[in-house]
Amino acid sequence: MPSPSRSTRSRTKNPGSQSALRHLNQQRIIECLLNGPSTQAELARQTGLSTATVSNIVKIMQDSGLASTEPTTSSGRRALNVRLNSNGAVAVGIDFGRRHLRVVLASLSYHVIAEESVLLPLGHHAEQGIQAAVALLDKLLADSGAERTAVVGAGVGIPGPIDRRTSTVAQGAILPEWVGIDIQERLEEAFQFPIFIDNDSNLGALSEVTWGPHSGISNLLFMKIGSGIGAGLILNGNQYYGNVGITGEIGHATIHEHGLICRCGNRGCLETIASTTTMIELLSRGEERPLTPEDIVRKALARDAATLRVVDDAGLAVGRALGNVANLINPEVIVVGGPLAGLGDILLDPIRRGLVRHAVPVIGETTTLTMSSLNDRAEALGAAALVFQHAGIRRT
Repeated sequence: MPSPSRSTRSRTKNPGSQSALRHLNQQRIIECLLNGPSTQAELARQTGLSTATVSNIVKIMQDSGLASTEPTTSSGRRALNVRLNSNGAVAVGIDFGRRHLRVVLASLSYHVIAEESVLLPLGHHAEQGIQAAVALLDKLLADSGAERTAVVGAGVGIPGPIDRRTSTVAQGAILPEWVGIDIQERLEEAFQFPIFIDNDSNLGALSEVTWGPHSGISNLLFMKIGSGIGAGLILNGNQYYGNVGITGEIGHATIHEHGLICRCGNRGCLETIASTTTMIELLSRGEERPLTPEDIVRKALARDAATLRVVDDAGLAVGRALGNVANLINPEVIVVGGPLAGLGDILLDPIRRGLVRHAVPVIGETTTLTMSSLNDRAEALGAAALVFQHAGIRRT
């Protein structure tokens, strides 16, 4: 499993500050408690921290719902037993899309307590999306009987490049109405608990090595094909963010030099050929209403000739782009996710052909290509996993 990924908030924090030290000490205590309940004295011995420090951190964890305590006896003396509240504490995963919002509540034992998705207006502003997320979270908390005080934090996925120096969505995002807004600050104002933000494809990669079947994989690429196309990278067991946090923009790899103008300003980008937006534009001609990604899946499974051709062309283009990336990083596994996951081999087969054609033979032969088993939940589950990692919780 990758080491805890770093949000913009944690990256800008002074590593020598009291809050950073307290966070590190809390992680050490949590690591001990993952093996079972312990007294505060035992935690002090195991971590090397003073009993006063352990007591203070346990009090903070207790107030946040992360831990509970009960009187006990140790070596004939009164003591305080500490245990993690695997079912009481809640992590929130939020996935903002161009047209959708999904919120997941999960316990610290990696169990989904509740989840729901709703549609958002195309071109919605950040404020509209945030308010919808607040309302949906309140609904899920009420329906599940969970207290708001039990929430230890929320991970948030945004479909666009995030400059981790400033917590802002950079130019080129699928949600241009969100560009330039300090998402970190605004979300914390709205939710009133810790927020950890990341690109949705990065969270898709994280979900595959936590919630998904790839926990033992050290080099994995997760590719989301949706309104935009992006990739999240796990390299040598860690999430890879590059210099300022903007990586995996594979949707803007040039496929046709003289192709259509992309929203990024270049020509012939992969997104102009293989995004669901492009597929919908091609397949909606002559239809009474614009198709949806679900319609594409349905028509392809029904063997509609035009839909199969569009999907095949898109898959070959995706495979070509992946071949170039695979030549560079040599991943063990490539996982394809997004709203077209239901296509299965109808989409994977042309991607595999493109990958094998454009990758070095030994790389094409040894790279596993698979569809995400998490479907459209991957990004929200990855967002919840981001909270677990910042709390030092690893799935066992």
